[in-house]
Amino acid sequence: MKKNYSKKNFPVSKIRQILEPGPVVLVSSAWKEKKNIMTVGWHSVIEFTPSLVGCVIAEDSISFEMIRKSRECVINVPTADMIDQVIGIGNCDGDEIDKFKNFHLTADNATKVGAPLIRECFANLECRIFDTRLVKKYNFFILEVVKAHVATAPKYPRTLHYRGEGTFITSGSVMHKANKFTKLKNDPNF
Repeated sequence: MKKNYSKKNFPVSKIRQILEPGPVVLVSSAWKEKKNIMTVGWHSVIEFTPSLVGCVIAEDSISFEMIRKSRECVINVPTADMIDQVIGIGNCDGDEIDKFKNFHLTADNATKVGAPLIRECFANLECRIFDTRLVKKYNFFILEVVKAHVATAPKYPRTLHYRGEGTFITSGSVMHKANKFTKLKNDPNF
């Protein structure tokens, strides 16, 4: 059914509320004897093969330097029940506290990178820096996922999605429409 929406002008500085990119993630990093976690609300899959993800990491964060120096990190996907930990991690500085200890999270060893996995997260994506050309100008890291660990259940977990201004939504109901994707049926990534 066709819809006609009544529309109003909207501040362009707040468009993240409309174009939310995906679930909020916890990015873990390590450098020398230090490990850290940061909350990241903006990332994007940018290629399938190799598997590339882009994300913005604030230059003034400890994670920025740890990832830049180590050239690796882990993107951890928390579920909705971790909302208080996700917000808490985003509200504090890794220079001042051990976020794993403070937020009762378990650092597991990764298999391909030195940064730790977060055991309590639904998925862990081990990443290495693939391209640094946009880091200096935009704080935009292009990461290659070199190993993925995903829980066997649930198949579709409730994830957190940040809409700005302190508002989160969770992933909703699942709609299976694979039979409608006729153009992609021969694509090996489908």
